[in-house]
Amino acid sequence: MNIILFERGETRFARGDARAEHIRKILKKGTGETFLAGEIDGPEGVATILSAEAGDVVFSFEASRAARPLFPVSVIVGFPRPIQLKRLLRDLASLGVSSISLCGTDLGEKSYLESSLVDRGAARAALLDGCMQAGGTTVPALSMRASVGESLANDLPPTAGGSAGHRILLDLAGAEGSLATLPLEPGAGPGGRWSLSASCPLTLALGSERGWTARERGAFASSGFRVASLGPRVLRTETACVSAVSIALARAGFLEAEDPR
Repeated sequence: MNIILFERGETRFARGDARAEHIRKILKKGTGETFLAGEIDGPEGVATILSAEAGDVVFSFEASRAARPLFPVSVIVGFPRPIQLKRLLRDLASLGVSSISLCGTDLGEKSYLESSLVDRGAARAALLDGCMQAGGTTVPALSMRASVGESLANDLPPTAGGSAGHRILLDLAGAEGSLATLPLEPGAGPGGRWSLSASCPLTLALGSERGWTARERGAFASSGFRVASLGPRVLRTETACVSAVSIALARAGFLEAEDPR
């Protein structure tokens, strides 16, 4: 944890809370000492420990800067195996994507959609873990849809000025080229800088195991998705997601900025 997150109004981490254990056993902080903290979807700052008795950590908080926005990159992903899901959500939150849409797919295992991870809060906890690892307070939006069609109808990010942004389907079949070199703008050279913003975001779609069907590929095409690959090798869902988002962030120049702290 590179920042400890708390809900608005929260001033105590109870004994057994992973955050309290981290502060006491990893950071080795006690009464009167401070740690980096932030309100979930709110400001970042410094917390001062008022008491650390009986395993509880009572703290006050002083904000030092507003929440930093997430990157204008969203992900639609075919629902993965539940054992992969927490890792996937944590890693995508760490990378700073704006939203994640988990959808059922034609060839995906239907029982994966019945995972209780979302209902019992484990998915939310994984997102928060990713944010705390990355040192940010803003949490990506998460949705679950029964199909690709539902995801396309409900989860494409809003845009401004009539632009639909950029949309890319990751697929070995019918790819225009590699995501690493694909130009987004007409006439732009391969491998050039991508121009992404809140008004012109990027949506990446990645399939679960067994890939996409012709019907799903048609639905993406009708929604303005171009097709790119991550190379000739077939990757695990979570590996493909992290690779694709990392390439997109690098090509947009988002990985070049330094944290001003």
